[in-house]
Amino acid sequence: MFKKLMLHTGILLIGSMLLAGVASAHVTVYPKEATQGSYEKFTVRVPSEKDIPTVKVEVKFPLDAVAISRFEPKAGWKYELAKDSAGKITGVTWTATGDGLASTEFGEFNLQGKVADTATQIVWKAYQTYKDGSVVEWVGADGSDKPASVTTVKAKAGAVTNSHGNVVAGAAPAAAGSSESKTPLYLSIAAVVLGALSLIVSLTRKRS
Repeated sequence: MFKKLMLHTGILLIGSMLLAGVASAHVTVYPKEATQGSYEKFTVRVPSEKDIPTVKVEVKFPLDAVAISRFEPKAGWKYELAKDSAGKITGVTWTATGDGLASTEFGEFNLQGKVADTATQIVWKAYQTYKDGSVVEWVGADGSDKPASVTTVKAKAGAVTNSHGNVVAGAAPAAAGSSESKTPLYLSIAAVVLGALSLIVSLTRKRS
């Protein structure tokens, strides 16, 4: 019985390790967390999962969540930008000028941009092309076989959000701040009043 239990436990552990290895092989964008309105350096990490090289990587940018404007050159690769009719950058495609990424290699591609003031998350849709022409689309939901990488966006300091996590426009933060700033004044007034009452009580006792 004990041997069977140990055998089953070992199989489960090995299976978990294999699944973890597969999960970590996804195209992933870092950092995994950013702040609304901040300027960030993002890194696209691309591992090769097949026995043939990765030769092209395309990433699309959700314009309602992030505005990418700068790209770091990478030796052995060239890049081409995609833009909309307004000239905004909607994506980038890196193409290998040499052998690309072998099965035991991974590559990192850096870019910079501004996180939108009202963003709650950035969903990075990526397309990985291998030398045989096959394409792996990393565009699925979290938990799927080929999930898109997601950067969670936190509200900036002082921002007020509604139940959907969106920033609420208005003067609510300022009002809260002014209320907090008046607290020391109220305490000072209370201290003066208490001091005056104590003095009156003391004088009354002395006269009596």
